[in-house]
Amino acid sequence: MIDTALASACRLIAGATAEWRCNPDSPAQRIYFGNHSSHLDFVVIWSALPWRRRRHARPVAGGDYWQQGRLRRYLASDVFRAVLVERESSSGDRAERARAAVEQMARAMGQEDSLIVFPEGTRSANGQMGPFKSGLYHLSRARPDAELVPVHLENLNRMLPKGESLPVPMVCRVTFGPVVPACPGERKDAFLERARTAILQLEARA
Repeated sequence: MIDTALASACRLIAGATAEWRCNPDSPAQRIYFGNHSSHLDFVVIWSALPWRRRRHARPVAGGDYWQQGRLRRYLASDVFRAVLVERESSSGDRAERARAAVEQMARAMGQEDSLIVFPEGTRSANGQMGPFKSGLYHLSRARPDAELVPVHLENLNRMLPKGESLPVPMVCRVTFGPVVPACPGERKDAFLERARTAILQLEARA
C-alpha cells in the first residue's frame, strides 16, 4: 500500500509521463540504467514501472545519503528495498570497493529482481550526461542473463537540482529505450560508449 501511494504521489508531483520503446511487462530481470541529475531520479524511474515490475525493481543508491535520518532509512529499506553501496569518495582501496559494489549488486538481483542504476556515479550539476564509469560493464558481465534497458530522464535536473532539497513542480518525462543487445567479447570502453549513446539517442528523439 505504501509503495503504491508513494508511486502515485511521485507521478503527481513530477507530472512524469512514461514512454516505452520496449516491453514494459517483460518478465525478464533487467538493469535499468539512466542519466543522473537529481535525488529523485531513481524514484521517478521506479514509480513509472508497471506495478508487477516495480515490486521487483531495486534502485542502487549511495548509503551515505539514504542512511541519514529515520525517514530516509525507512524508505530505502522498507519501501524501495534499495541496494545501498559505498561511494568512491570513501576511504580505502578504490578498485576493491568497486569490485565489492558490483558483487553486491549482482547478488542483490537474486533470481527475480531488477536494478535501477546510474552509470555516471554522481549527479550532473548542469543536466549534461557525464562519462560512464566501469560498474555497468562489470555488472553486465556478472549478470549476462539480465536485459539492459536505457532510460532517459528529462527535466529532473530542473525539478530538484543538485544542492536543493525541495522539488519544484515541473512536467518530467521518462523514456525507456529498446533493450541494448549483448555483444560477447566487447571491450569495456566500446560497451560503455554504446550504452551511453543509447541514452543520448533517447534524448535526441524526446
